Amino acid sequence: MSIAFDLLLALALLWSGGRCLSVDRLDRAIVLFIAFGLLMALAWARLAAPDIGLAEAAIGAGLTGALLLDAYGALKRRKA
Repeated sequence: MSIAFDLLLALALLWSGGRCLSVDRLDRAIVLFIAFGLLMALAWARLAAPDIGLAEAAIGAGLTGALLLDAYGALKRRKA
């Protein structure tokens, strides 16, 4: 069961990373980037490194995701 979960997590990481780079809309890429960060935090927790997992969730998915969404909102306001 554990190996199946690890394989599913690895496939989800590969899929979300590849999809984040190939999606045509910027807002979807940002959401996929946040999802990738959360999956990466889960992977670090599975590798028995919860401190790195928490840092990834807070900085990688949380802070960076919020900054990217704010920049995207500013870009949309500038275009309008």
